[in-house]
Amino acid sequence: MDLYGVFKTSASALAAQRERMNVVASNLANAHTTRTDQGGPYKRRDVAFQVSPVDKDPNTLNNGVKVSEIVEDQTPPMLVYDPTHPDANSAGYVAMPNVNVVEEMVNMMMASRAYEANVSAFNISKGMYLKTLEIGK
Repeated sequence: MDLYGVFKTSASALAAQRERMNVVASNLANAHTTRTDQGGPYKRRDVAFQVSPVDKDPNTLNNGVKVSEIVEDQTPPMLVYDPTHPDANSAGYVAMPNVNVVEEMVNMMMASRAYEANVSAFNISKGMYLKTLEIGK
């Protein structure tokens, strides 16, 4: 088994959670964006994770995680009555992004906790390897 597999696994999970936090931050930043380059309001995005082998060796049990894709939420936008808004339709309704700020904050907290857990696993493994090296002295 690869001696550094746990480091590769933790590093891949750290990168995936960092990407998840970036997507959540983008969702929060665009929670009130009613006009995009594609037309219409901002569409919420989410990450899809995939467990994948880190090593080329099929005999290792060390798997990593990666972001396989970033998908747009297809939930329709919420219509809010505001006839003074520049993006209001003829009936006075504005299509608002399908971003729920509370849900995004929960997603950010979960990603942050997962990131912290992977940092802890990395540091604990590093400590164990250092102690193992001290045994040989």
